Amino acid sequence: MIDVIRIDVPALSTPAVALVTGGSSGIGKATAARLAASGSAVVVGYNSRKELAEDVVSGLQGTGHLALRIAIDEPSSIAEAAARVEKEYGRLDVLVNCGGATTPVPANDLDALTDEIFDRTVTINLRGPFAMVRAFRPLLERGSGAAIVNISSIAARTGLGSSLAYLSAKAGVDALTIALAKVLAPTIRVFSISPAGVDTDFVAGRTREQLQRVAEKLPLARITTPDDVARAVMACIVNLTSSTGIVVPVDEGRHL
Repeated sequence: MIDVIRIDVPALSTPAVALVTGGSSGIGKATAARLAASGSAVVVGYNSRKELAEDVVSGLQGTGHLALRIAIDEPSSIAEAAARVEKEYGRLDVLVNCGGATTPVPANDLDALTDEIFDRTVTINLRGPFAMVRAFRPLLERGSGAAIVNISSIAARTGLGSSLAYLSAKAGVDALTIALAKVLAPTIRVFSISPAGVDTDFVAGRTREQLQRVAEKLPLARITTPDDVARAVMACIVNLTSSTGIVVPVDEGRHL
């Protein structure tokens, strides 16, 4: 039996329809839980892990949730998802672009960062979020107090990350966030959340011990959890109603 996650969070002013890409685990899963607890109907987007996404949906508070395949590097998949959301809900109030992937390559090994790895990394982490915004813009414009939250990385600011391609893509996400905030105003607010070293399995081979060693050197001396990032997402959606086009670090002070 799936345990329902109970989270005490402020409710949105009106019940919202929210979509989270990469919602089957990690930051996406935590964000879906927070949104559902606020009263939202949540579309949990996934690429290949259907069973995990369905488990997430089963554990969410409230009703009206949906697990939906959205391969953010496949235009047809995004188009089909937009059509399904329109059919099921008729609008979208919140889009959280959390889906992404990385192939770790040491920064000084330029030869190992092949064109294939670079292009794939940028396609998923930069083109993917843009393609989602492009496809779901009409539904967001029908929403109430609509907001887009892109999950970026502090690597875009520090120049330290799983690969040069990844940090470049995330820098692009931050720039795109600022540009879209201008383009989509005043109907849609746009934010970028910039975490570092989150305790997930996102980076292959990275251990909790490695995260702990890094965390000990940070101003706040702790490892960021997926829920830390999810709470920042909720803050943007619920509280920062007079803000748009900003990049919010959630990194225990690593950017300092």
